[in-house]
Amino acid sequence: MGYIAVKGGTEAIASAADYFRYRQISGKSEPLNRNQIREQLHLAVDRVMGEGALYAPDLAALALKQSAGDTLEAAFMVRAYRTTQPRAGYSLPADTSQMRVIRRISAAFKEIPGGQILGPTPDYTLRLLDFTLLDPSPDAHRAAIQKILEKLPDNEPIPETLPKVIDILRRENLLVDNKPAKEPETEPFDLTRHSIPLPAPRSAALQAMAMGETGGLLALAYSNMRGFGSTHRTVGELRLGYLPIAVENPHGTEPEIIGEVMVTEAEVICSLEQGPDGPRFTLGYGLCFGHNETKAISMAVLDRAMQAETAQAPSEDPEFVLMHIDGVESMGFCNHFKLPHYVTFQSALDRLRKAREEHERP
Repeated sequence: MGYIAVKGGTEAIASAADYFRYRQISGKSEPLNRNQIREQLHLAVDRVMGEGALYAPDLAALALKQSAGDTLEAAFMVRAYRTTQPRAGYSLPADTSQMRVIRRISAAFKEIPGGQILGPTPDYTLRLLDFTLLDPSPDAHRAAIQKILEKLPDNEPIPETLPKVIDILRRENLLVDNKPAKEPETEPFDLTRHSIPLPAPRSAALQAMAMGETGGLLALAYSNMRGFGSTHRTVGELRLGYLPIAVENPHGTEPEIIGEVMVTEAEVICSLEQGPDGPRFTLGYGLCFGHNETKAISMAVLDRAMQAETAQAPSEDPEFVLMHIDGVESMGFCNHFKLPHYVTFQSALDRLRKAREEHERP
């Protein structure tokens, strides 16, 4: 593919960047600070952290501000920054049953051990515009906080850990274990160091989806939900909470907890499968940084869909799914068409003119 320099060169490019910056700061509103973005636009921050594959709320907030709210550009910035940082070590495998839960629901069972915990969500409210947010004031915020706190019931606190709902099915031997890979993995694949192989081990596929663009995952999962696939699904358990992160202690035998990260986890119960021990349910799994339930559920649907024996739809084809969900990569390929393609287009134009001449010749 041939390119030539854009006329105007470096000076024009710098001026274009200045104009972009000018549009951000030339208005009459107060400048956004990092804390405002991190706290008040936390769902966007969580999405950027997931797609940028770096748990760093402050940096994700900064990237959102710098990109003027473009989550794809922000994820690109975060991912680029991540590649410049040294890797100090690896955490130990995390057990999500140890998650400090703030939201936990099941669509499969009405009564679950520990109870349904709705947590922070607008799911059960009408999507009506709140015009009180047009001109908020600190006093109005404080009054709203006080009103919310006054309505809190005197319930018992949520336990530190809660049992997994899916274990109900496992105890009754009603759930199929994930199919063993043809070439078992000795350790999880590291997608931040190596390109994804095809066929992809499941750890690589889950990593690719965890880093994938939410809208891309949703589009493919939705095609499966609408019938372009062979699975029927029910959310066995959806969790939102803080997952403790542990590393090996070089000076002791017990692992050391170094902090916790907010994650969303979805375990989706799927269609019955006939096995040697009789029919059982199958399971799809999804987990991502921050609060992003749409992404976690879409991940779980696609995880199960890609385990199909024979792909009957795009959502069941691992190569199709994994090659089309990376937002940074797809955005880059889409936007590269804005670069000069003068040479290739002139070649196509010359061929067309000659073909027209041949066609019109008596």
